[in-house]
Amino acid sequence: MLIAPGSPPNSEDVIDKAVQQLSEAGFVVKVGTYARERNGFIAGLDSQRLADLSEAISSDSIRAIFCLRGGYGTGRIVHAAPFHELTRHPKIFVGSSDLTSILYGFALDGQVMSFHGPTVQSLVDDACPDYTWNSLVRTLTADSTSLGSILRDYTPTTSIEALCPGVATGRLVGGNISILLSLLGTRFFPSLDDSIVFLEDIGEAPFRIDRALTHLLNLGTFQRVKGFALGVFERCEYAPSDAANKQTLRDVLIDRLTPLGKPIVYGLPFGHTSHNATLPVGGLCTLDANKGDLLLEESPVE
Repeated sequence: MLIAPGSPPNSEDVIDKAVQQLSEAGFVVKVGTYARERNGFIAGLDSQRLADLSEAISSDSIRAIFCLRGGYGTGRIVHAAPFHELTRHPKIFVGSSDLTSILYGFALDGQVMSFHGPTVQSLVDDACPDYTWNSLVRTLTADSTSLGSILRDYTPTTSIEALCPGVATGRLVGGNISILLSLLGTRFFPSLDDSIVFLEDIGEAPFRIDRALTHLLNLGTFQRVKGFALGVFERCEYAPSDAANKQTLRDVLIDRLTPLGKPIVYGLPFGHTSHNATLPVGGLCTLDANKGDLLLEESPVE
């Protein structure tokens, strides 16, 4: 089922392209009743978006939920979604960015693993690389090649760097930093204990990433983390005219995270980037900062 819990897609033909592309790949596609609605910067009224999300969660005939776009608006409805229904009707959910809160509605209220991955709008974009599509399909269909390195078939477009060496194994927990911060104090903020934390963001100046990381450090949230898998932080640098006397994002990550002494890999292909690996949230993984890699150890799909 295709739904829009947050913002609408940039153009309505995204839905038609998605139906065609997913159908050709073998999926049987249903479009949410209100998926084409628009209410300013949000995809329809809160009641409409909640109705589609609730139907997708509760229906036994729906086996997977894909989101048209992230954007903004999910936080206005997530508290009312019937995630408890997932104990009777478990299913796949794929999303990222503003949809991070739904990932943890699935994980915490519904006790179901979900998937941090591309939105439909990015999948049907003409510039979407095969890597992103293949990672999604392999992971959701439990193909044997979905296990192991997420760098399989990836031609680096940005550098991947180990900021702190070491190897650690744990369960993947994380998502968009800004949305994770907005979940603090709610039932949707996950425990990070003994996890490999994966983080990404877009369009945030380095001082804002510093503020977010410092807030989480001050709360003691990172003290029992096993390692950090950091994605591609698109447009998270100062303009060249402002950058000369300011910390880069890399500087911030080193300053805030390396004192913890945990393995850290920066620049992995996930997040707001065209090369976007699909990651099982709660899935067992190994972060190898000596080789600059993240390896998936199990498939959560039967």
